[in-house]
Amino acid sequence: MMEMEMEMEMEKKSSSGSKKDDLYHVIHKVPQGDSPYVRAKHAQLVEKNPEAAIVLFWKAINAGDGVDSALKDMAVVMKQLNRSEEAIEAIKSFRSRCSKQAQESLDNVLIDLYKKCGKVDEQIDLIKRRLRLIYQGEIFNGKPTKTARSHGKKFRVSVKQETSRLLGNLGWAYMQKSNYLTAEVVYRKAQMIDADANKACNLGLCLIKQGRFDDAGLILRDVLQGTIPGSEGIKARNRTRELLMELKAFQPTLELSEIMGLDDHDFFKGLELLMNEWAPVRSKRLPIFEEISSFRDQLAC
Repeated sequence: MMEMEMEMEMEKKSSSGSKKDDLYHVIHKVPQGDSPYVRAKHAQLVEKNPEAAIVLFWKAINAGDGVDSALKDMAVVMKQLNRSEEAIEAIKSFRSRCSKQAQESLDNVLIDLYKKCGKVDEQIDLIKRRLRLIYQGEIFNGKPTKTARSHGKKFRVSVKQETSRLLGNLGWAYMQKSNYLTAEVVYRKAQMIDADANKACNLGLCLIKQGRFDDAGLILRDVLQGTIPGSEGIKARNRTRELLMELKAFQPTLELSEIMGLDDHDFFKGLELLMNEWAPVRSKRLPIFEEISSFRDQLAC
């Protein structure tokens, strides 16, 4: 009888210890086990030791332990340590060891790394390649949506949203090359597919760079009026206000001395000029790609 009670007590302790262990891994978002990849994640997330994590990620890759995740996670940690060039070379050298399903995630990491390093041409080429895969129906491994993760939270992403995101990245890359006309076309297409306040602000900045202040004002005021998804965010609204202040600095204003002391004809002419300055100017919109196929053809130039 006593033996049975002791066994039951041991089972309870074992079960309690197992639950605590499970809770620990849930809280710290680390996998269970003692493999190189698990130890690397522990160093990264629990010990907060990125240098040690990189060493262990290398061990995991060389041992073939969770290579898909190890390579991607290592590149992210390297980027945080301003070792982006090294991260780029690591992905290029070892992505052949990763599964087909992991290639898309690696491409997304590479796009961020190219942006961080100022490798604009490489960034543009890779984004175009991703967009061609969308056109060919090969993105998300043929599925209409995928599960993505941001700041520890999972959410679903559609092909439509991914297309708009990539176009937004492409527009910004063209902005870095001062190719504002192409950037505008790309941003407008992205907004047609899946609009958001961040891309609207970037489009507004693009129009300011072209000296098209009235068009920029219309876009930015749409954000402040909350007509674009994401406009309610504090970050988006603050950036919009900053751009509008920048816009105001560029726009000329008429002084009262320009219209006072004139005869009636000149007075009303000056008043009309002033009224025209206050009135919104009709936007001159560029023709926009209506199909991704035509968009692909223009990007290929």
